[in-house]
Amino acid sequence: MLTDISIKNFAIIDSLHVAFGSGLNILTGETGAGKSIIIDAVNLVMGGRGSADLIRSGAEEASVEAIFDISGLGGFAETLGDMGIDVEGELLLKRVITRSGRNRVFINGSLSTISALGEIASRLVNIYGQHESQTLLKVENHLLLLDGYASLSPVRGEFTALHREYRSVRERLASFDKTASDAARERDLLSWQLDEISSASLTIGEDLAIEGELNILVNAEKLLLKAEGGYELLYGADESALGILGIVRNSLVDAAAIDPALQPLVEVVASSVIQLEDAAMQLRGYLSKVENDPARLATLQERMELINKLKKKYGSSIDKVLAKGAEFAEALAVIDNADHCREELATELKRLENELHSKGEQLGKARQVASLTLKEGLEKELHQLAMKHAVFQIRIDRLEEPRESGFDRVEILFSPNPGEEAKPLAKIASGGELSRIMLAMKQLHPESDVPTLVFDEVDTGIGGATSAMVGKKLKAVAARQQVLCITHLPQVAVYADSHYQVAKRVEEGRTHTSLALLSPEERVDEVARMLGGLTVTDKSREHAAEMIGAAAV
Repeated sequence: MLTDISIKNFAIIDSLHVAFGSGLNILTGETGAGKSIIIDAVNLVMGGRGSADLIRSGAEEASVEAIFDISGLGGFAETLGDMGIDVEGELLLKRVITRSGRNRVFINGSLSTISALGEIASRLVNIYGQHESQTLLKVENHLLLLDGYASLSPVRGEFTALHREYRSVRERLASFDKTASDAARERDLLSWQLDEISSASLTIGEDLAIEGELNILVNAEKLLLKAEGGYELLYGADESALGILGIVRNSLVDAAAIDPALQPLVEVVASSVIQLEDAAMQLRGYLSKVENDPARLATLQERMELINKLKKKYGSSIDKVLAKGAEFAEALAVIDNADHCREELATELKRLENELHSKGEQLGKARQVASLTLKEGLEKELHQLAMKHAVFQIRIDRLEEPRESGFDRVEILFSPNPGEEAKPLAKIASGGELSRIMLAMKQLHPESDVPTLVFDEVDTGIGGATSAMVGKKLKAVAARQQVLCITHLPQVAVYADSHYQVAKRVEEGRTHTSLALLSPEERVDEVARMLGGLTVTDKSREHAAEMIGAAAV
């Protein structure tokens, strides 16, 4: 429920903060004091239309903040969490409008969007009396109202689940309904691509091995020339390196026999001779393996060209080419199995279609029955609210294609005066009439997941015993949901759980509006004022106290 609201520089309000309670919150005050401005501010922070015209003269921006206790709204915190909004018990909404047009929305202190605000607000508050935010003016809500009244939400939920499954199967079936030529062309292309990959008989790592061998074959002549030259210099020539080292080794052996200090050098040279002899033998073995094979070179170059061609078309590596081949094979299997799959989907679609029609018929019949009792109930309630000639018509049209809510389109039509044809609510009902219609609806169907209801103009054009009836009905609704109501009738105000007075004063040439919770004594004075006397007398106070006491019984 709405626990607090703070308003700054909004219309004729410079700064105002008020805490609301549960139950019936009544706002009263003299004409022009600014009662409707309070509702306008609530509407703004709930995502309603905002413009620079609403900013108090002399200020650059206006702001409205509202705090809601959402601890009793099961699942709403999870919904907010899905929107990226962390909340524990309380939710703070803030709307700022500026003359420059740089308007801002804050949700729990974080910058947000007007669409997110509107989505959240629709779960928290319904405002009846301001056309731009009334549930009844949107035809799409009429079906929800009828289903709520008839307790059809569970059945409609079953239909919605069926419809979503039906739509999914229908979309999958549509993907199979291509022309035969398209399917044949796709099959031919996939077969050709798969054959191109399969016939290559690729193995992972093959390209790297071929690149290494190609490098040797391309440079075979150069490798043989260099290796032969190295072998000759090391071993084969008359004055080879090994021959010379052998002479050096023998000389050092003779010298070491004279001076043992040379023995380490003898070992170094002898070791070098051994290593060079081993290198010479390896070179000779290498020469026997390296071949200048043009035929093998041509074969490998052709194979590498094929691999590179496939990699360019299907992937940057053999792994990716083979993976693409697997995709083609799977796609071919789907196409080859398409007829069987299509038959299964068509059978499933028919089953779901039959279930939809069966469930839709069940919903439609229940709605037809409920529409008659709702019509009678609304007319009876409104006759008690000084709308003695009110007539309703609940039109239910059958749709050719089902929606998630069923095969029905529901619209509530209304005629406030005798002899007039019932017409759409948006075209004929005034703000006060709409408020009373919704009040009647709340009497007939008290359950609602919106915790706060705001009524403005609900008592327009009524008086006497009817006023007391409006107060009683508001009190009954407020036993289940928080209600904020602006009224100018004392017969309504006496039913308040919390009574607030909106007052206007002029200071230093500027108009200021205030909103204050009245004490029991102040409440008696306010009701006495509303009873019509220019001067509040002891007699009017006594009358007011009697009315408040009677309403409390």
